[in-house]
Formats: sequence, C-alpha cells, structure tokens
Amino acid sequence: MSEDWDTVVIRKKPTRASDAKKASNVNAAIRSGAGVETNERFNGSGNRQHQSTKDTAKLDRETEELKHATVSVTVSKALMQARQAKGMSQKELATKVNEKPQIVNEYESGKAIPNNQVLGKLERALGVKLRGKNIGAPLVQGPKKK
Repeated sequence: MSEDWDTVVIRKKPTRASDAKKASNVNAAIRSGAGVETNERFNGSGNRQHQSTKDTAKLDRETEELKHATVSVTVSKALMQARQAKGMSQKELATKVNEKPQIVNEYESGKAIPNNQVLGKLERALGVKLRGKNIGAPLVQGPKKK
C-alpha cells in the first residue's frame, strides 16, 4: 500500500470509515477480490503549513546579529555610584522603587533592557539623572503639578 493514498473505499459490504483506514482491512479486501478504490488528494501528502517565506540563500547570507540594546556603561556606573553615595543596598533601593532586587542588579551590571518607567523611578529615588544628557548629574525637580 502506498503512502500517497489518502482514502480507501471497500465495496464488498458496508463498512465503517475507521475500517478503511486500517492497512490489514484493506489488504483483506484486496485478497478477497472486493472492489477497492483509492483517491489521491491534491497536495494531500505533505504538511505545507510551515514553509519558509524568505529565500534560504538569502537567510544564509544574513550576517546581522539580532539582540536587544542594553543599558549603557555610563548609566550603570552612575546608578551604582549614586546608590553607594546614598548608602543604600541594591535590595533597599529595589524596595524603595517597588521593583525586584534582581532588576536593580541587572541595571547596575549593564544587562537590563532599558525601561523608561524603571529609570524614572530610580532617578527620583536617587536624585540623579540616568536618561538623556548629563547622566550622573543631580536631578533638578520642578514645582509639583496640581
């Protein structure tokens, strides 16, 4: 029996659809001389839902290494120096800004993906600029909004 056969109809007696799928039932019908009909579906033998949309040669020539931008060294050093100047541990700073201590550790080691909300919390907690120009300069706060 070929693997390309998708449906088999046995014409000797009324059968269930599950009987026609079993190779032993099909072989028994052939041996007994019953009429066996096979229908091949167009593109029925392949699983073509996961085809590559890009040309494989183009993918092979691709040399760009994709990775996320991490916190710069100047930001991580400014963060570490400001935290030490305040006499805080990483855990204390993390609880003050409502983040996990692991987040502060990642920012200080330069492994974190920059998030403006977290950087803003750290700036306000330490009083030091960590974004834009003059990284490490004291943070000048304007009047509070009403």
